Amino acid sequence: MSEAKGLPLPPELVRQIREKWESNPMLRPRIAKVTVNIGVGESGERLEKAAKVLEQITGQKPAYRRARKTIKDFGIRKGEPIAVMVTLRGAKAMEFLRKAFEAIGWRLKASQFDEFGNVSFGIKEHIMLPGVRYDPEIGIFGMDVAITIERPGFRVLRRRRARRRHIPRRHRVTKEEAMVLLHDLFGVTIEAK
Repeated sequence: MSEAKGLPLPPELVRQIREKWESNPMLRPRIAKVTVNIGVGESGERLEKAAKVLEQITGQKPAYRRARKTIKDFGIRKGEPIAVMVTLRGAKAMEFLRKAFEAIGWRLKASQFDEFGNVSFGIKEHIMLPGVRYDPEIGIFGMDVAITIERPGFRVLRRRRARRRHIPRRHRVTKEEAMVLLHDLFGVTIEAK
């Protein structure tokens, strides 16, 4: 069986990445957080239903996001709550990702990865997640899922004491490494286009 089966990368590159991780554990990336967002575009009852759905799916209380500017055509005022989001870390993040990948058929596109190894994808209907049933009183909501991947030691950029202003390029996660990590952790197939 090929090492790079399910990856749009040359097998030699996949082997080099895995050897690099084995040689130094500080170079092996990890999932730092998973951000789940439901944008409704209006405040009121529909937004409350979206918050209820997000809390039911993730097991965490969602935070409300406010509009940055007024858009009269859509009836949005600056400062009005228009979306809900949750940040998951650790075991909760891994558990949610298994459900999310099952909902999208364990497939991602290479274009969904950015240059620093972060991944974003959408789920069209929350009822696609395993274990979630349709409730006619709530309705159906789509959601965005963003996965942040970092190497150990990256927190020196954010900590209060002895903060670094710059992380060298060699310590940032590449697009290819993120593909290999998700393939190894979850068995996700990554399509070239």
